[in-house]
Amino acid sequence: MNVPNHIAIILDGNGRWAKSKGMPRNYGHAQGAKNVEVICDEAWNLGVKYLTVYAFSTENWSRPADEVSALMNLLRSYLKTCLKTAKKNNMSVRVIGDLSKLDQDLQDTIAKLTEATKDYDGLHFTVALNYGSQDEILRAVNQIIADREAGILKKEPVTRELLESYLDTKDLPMPDLLIRTSGEQRLSNFLLWQLAYAEFYFTPVHWPAFDREELRKAIEAYSARSRRFGGV
Repeated sequence: MNVPNHIAIILDGNGRWAKSKGMPRNYGHAQGAKNVEVICDEAWNLGVKYLTVYAFSTENWSRPADEVSALMNLLRSYLKTCLKTAKKNNMSVRVIGDLSKLDQDLQDTIAKLTEATKDYDGLHFTVALNYGSQDEILRAVNQIIADREAGILKKEPVTRELLESYLDTKDLPMPDLLIRTSGEQRLSNFLLWQLAYAEFYFTPVHWPAFDREELRKAIEAYSARSRRFGGV
């Protein structure tokens, strides 16, 4: 089986899954957070080296205030648990997105987690948090402009390589496979630049129910496709 080097996942359907169980939306978010560890473990077992998940978008702030507050508290709990999980599994963790908008305690926890796991050589796990691809590209462009004005960069045409070096994902390989759960078939402002040549896999399965076997199905579907770049 041809296993992708880097998988990106849009974690969708927590609320709908909870509703189908007669439970509140926040219950779905909690179960979805627990499922991340399961999929990280299985991805590494299958030979995946990089896994990036879309946890909270720049647009998610528009959700009801109580739901956003619950998500932030869940994130606090998850990041603390993630530090123990990363150590156990030799997993490096990074967080991408505009972290300046998060509460200071969350920023501190993220910095601690990143520093503590940076030398681990197991699965490279990335969490997209307060992330939006359009925002990421705009931040990159504005930083390039600022660095030019400061004399750090020469005033030459912007190349693809230069722009990519300013993206949040500058140290990551491009994703080979995008998975979106819960039946939606759109990117929702996730890794728009990075997914240019990725294969897409959409499944009706809600994220909390997306188990090890579902991940294997996605990879098998990817493996069965003929990947060509500019050829015939």
